[in-house]
Amino acid sequence: MLYSEMDFPQPILRAVEKMGFVHMTEVQEKSIPPMLEGRDIIAQAPTGTGKTCAFGIPLLMRLDLGSKKTQCLILAPTRELAQQITDDLRELTQFMPGAVTACLYGGQPIRRQMDQLKKGPQIIVATPGRLLDHMKRRSVSLSDVKYAVLDEADEMLDMGFYKDVTRILDLLGDMQQLGMFSATMSRPVMDISWMYQRDPAEITVAPVDHSMPKITQYSIAATGASKPGDIADIVTKNSYGRVMVFCNTKYATAALARQLAGLDMDADCLHGDMPQRDRNSVMGRFRDGSLRILVTTDVAARGIDIDDVDAVINHDVPSSNEYYTHRIGRTGRAMKEGVSYILHMPGEERRLGEMLRLTRNTVIPLRFDENRELGLIDN
Repeated sequence: MLYSEMDFPQPILRAVEKMGFVHMTEVQEKSIPPMLEGRDIIAQAPTGTGKTCAFGIPLLMRLDLGSKKTQCLILAPTRELAQQITDDLRELTQFMPGAVTACLYGGQPIRRQMDQLKKGPQIIVATPGRLLDHMKRRSVSLSDVKYAVLDEADEMLDMGFYKDVTRILDLLGDMQQLGMFSATMSRPVMDISWMYQRDPAEITVAPVDHSMPKITQYSIAATGASKPGDIADIVTKNSYGRVMVFCNTKYATAALARQLAGLDMDADCLHGDMPQRDRNSVMGRFRDGSLRILVTTDVAARGIDIDDVDAVINHDVPSSNEYYTHRIGRTGRAMKEGVSYILHMPGEERRLGEMLRLTRNTVIPLRFDENRELGLIDN
C-alpha cells in the first residue's frame, strides 16, 4: 500500500515523502489501523521492518499539539535505540509546528535533558533507568500520559528492566493505549501484555522469502590467537569498506579493536561502559564512512540502523541463537546482498551446528590456505 493512498494529515504525508518512504511495510499496514482505533496492540515483527512509523504515525495523529503536557511515552532498552526513535519522530514531525520530542537516556548530563523537558514535550522517548532517575528528581511528570509504547520489548525485559517497566506502567493511571513491539514473544512480554493490555490486537509479521535479505554466510575454524589476523585478512582481501564485528563481551571488543589497530586496520569499539561522548564519536565516524571496522557487543549495537554494512563478522559464536539472527541482519539491507562470517574455535562445532539448525541458517565452511587466501573446504 502506498503512503499517498492513506488518509493521513498533510504534514505527515509530506514528512514521509521527504524521508523517502513510498510503500508502507507490512507491520505499518497491520499496526496503524488498530492503533488509530485506540486498541492496544502486541506486534511480533523482525528488526528493521519500520516499527517506528508503525506506532509513531498513529500517536502523532492523536496528540494535542496545543498542550505542553507529556501525552506519549516510548520506552526503549538502549540509548542507541532511544536516539534512533527520537530522530525518526523528529523527522516525522518536521512539518508539525509545536511538536516536541524529548530523549532521556543514561550517559548524557541529566541537566541537559532537564532543559529538553522544560520545553514541554508531548512525547518522551526514554530508557527505563534514566526515566526513573528523572521521576525521583521530579523533573518529569507522567500524569497526563495517555499512550505508551514498549519498543524491542523482549530485549528490554531480558536485560533486567522488568521491574522498572512495571513500576513505570503502574504510574500511568490515565493510560488509554499500550503498544508492544517485539522480535519474539517471550514469557516476560506475554506477562506484561496480560497485566496491562485490554483485548490487544495481535499482529505477526513473519519474514518471507522474497523480503528476506540475501546474506551469504561463511564459517571459519580459528583459534583465539588467530582471530585478529583472520578478521584483518577477511576485510582487506575482500576490500570491504564498512564492517561490523560482534564480540560477546565488552572486554573483548576493546581488546580486539586494539589488536586490529596494531595490524594497521582502521577499527574502534562500542560497548556499554563508554562515555556517551565517545560512543557518539565512534558512531558518527562509522555512519559517515570514516571508520572501517566497528567492533561491538550485541547490546551496544541495538538501535544502530545503517544500510551500507558490507559484511558482518562474528568474532565469537553468540551466546543466544537470536543474537546470531540480529547480527547477520545488519548486512544485506535495502535490497542489497550481504555477507557474514563466523569464527569458531575447536570444541564449538556442536554449539554452532545447533544454533544454525534452530535459526534455519546455512553456512559455507572456508579455510585459509598457505598464502592466506580463503577457499572452500574440500569434502
